[in-house]
Amino acid sequence: MSLAIIFSRARHGLAAPLVTVEVHLANGLPAFHLVGLPEASVKESRDRVRSALMNSGFAFPDKKITVNLAPADLPKEGGRFDLPIALGIIVASGQLSEKSIEGYEFVGELALSGEIRPIVGEIPVAMASRDDGRATIMPMSNAEQAQQVPKAHIYGASHLLQIHSFLQSGQALPAIPALPKETLPQLPDLADVKGQSTAKRALEIAAAGEHNLMMLGPAGTGKSMLAQRLPGILPNLTEEEALQTAALYSIAGMPRSMADWQRRPFRQPHHTSSAVALVGGGPVPRPGEISLAHHGVLFLDELPEFPRKVLDVLREPLETGWIHISRAARQAEFPAQFQFIAALNPSPTGHHDDGRASPEQVMRYLNRISGPFLDRIELQIDVPLLPKGLLSQQDASAESSEQVRARVLAARTLQMDRQGKANARLSAAEINQHCPLTPQDAAFLEDTIHHLKLSARSYHKLIKVARTIADLQQQPRIQKAHLMEALSYRALERLLSYLKN
Repeated sequence: MSLAIIFSRARHGLAAPLVTVEVHLANGLPAFHLVGLPEASVKESRDRVRSALMNSGFAFPDKKITVNLAPADLPKEGGRFDLPIALGIIVASGQLSEKSIEGYEFVGELALSGEIRPIVGEIPVAMASRDDGRATIMPMSNAEQAQQVPKAHIYGASHLLQIHSFLQSGQALPAIPALPKETLPQLPDLADVKGQSTAKRALEIAAAGEHNLMMLGPAGTGKSMLAQRLPGILPNLTEEEALQTAALYSIAGMPRSMADWQRRPFRQPHHTSSAVALVGGGPVPRPGEISLAHHGVLFLDELPEFPRKVLDVLREPLETGWIHISRAARQAEFPAQFQFIAALNPSPTGHHDDGRASPEQVMRYLNRISGPFLDRIELQIDVPLLPKGLLSQQDASAESSEQVRARVLAARTLQMDRQGKANARLSAAEINQHCPLTPQDAAFLEDTIHHLKLSARSYHKLIKVARTIADLQQQPRIQKAHLMEALSYRALERLLSYLKN
């Protein structure tokens, strides 16, 4: 047969759209034409495929070869189409039966020797082929990661000849090695943080309801230590969340180990990071830090040192949980449902009361954080200097991360049973349904919001925080005490009001 059709997968954001590789052999002067919107790396596959076939002992047809990558309007990049193109030529030239490739998809880059090299984005490929009811043959190192996708039929190979023998005579492909059972590294314990009971309480509330948290305090008070201990009190990823996270890391070329598979990611980019580094982008859009923190934590230390323009690109993802990247030739959408934690000093000199900076200088420093960005952070707490003598004391009563995590898990269980999501993800309609207030409490909160000149968004966020506080106490309804505690976590707004006066 002079025509062969092979199925493969492209890379488009978090998706892996189906690509039909059509190979046609025709009489005429020997030529190798590749069509279907291939980029330079795909066009170079002509030379890789020719050498791989000849060095593997296959006859390279002395005919006019036309390869079409359909659909024609979908850009194709990378070397992932080398393997399906090579198999298409083998089938079209009669060196392999057409029926032998039915029910399979193929991805992989070929070396000149015929060896199969890994690609980027094996998890989305495995998920998409599973949903379409086909098995996938891919490079062995990719298969090790892709085998974690539930119910996916994955085969791994390291050479083109192995795949040919498997398809032609049923010779078994090498078994995919199981990922090594790595020992989980011990996460930092909350008991290591001296004092700071208010900050620990706010961290527990943030973990229980998936709320955003900002810590304001002089240098050396434990803000970064507290943030780094948040993953230790968060619940593990569900199977679906772990798969989404693994897919994002897969297309970023950063496969997750088995030890990290169900742990929530923790990302801490440096303050010199650009806006593109945070949200993602590039000629072929890649996920940025906010997507790599999906279902996990994004921690920005020294928050005012980030350019204001960089911080403001986080406003939409914080609200919607998605980031839409549009470039001239490509558009992509990545999930970015992360928990935001920030730490900052109250002045450029370290403390607003140290006499080294005027109120105007402090205001100029803090104004690098825009009002709309600040409005999206539910918990703002003061982390003060420790009193004398506390550092040298051994506090046997300090709670460990495991003790706090038990309360967090109990509160999360209430939320999942009641509404199926964390309190921070509730919509306005869901707030009315699951967070009812008495008329007196609603009037009290509205008067307070008007007095503090807060927005309607802050009004709803305060109710969600109060709902989380009630959940931690296993209370069925929000009470005024819960609202008052939620209102107490507005440290930066109080500081700004103090400086203005």
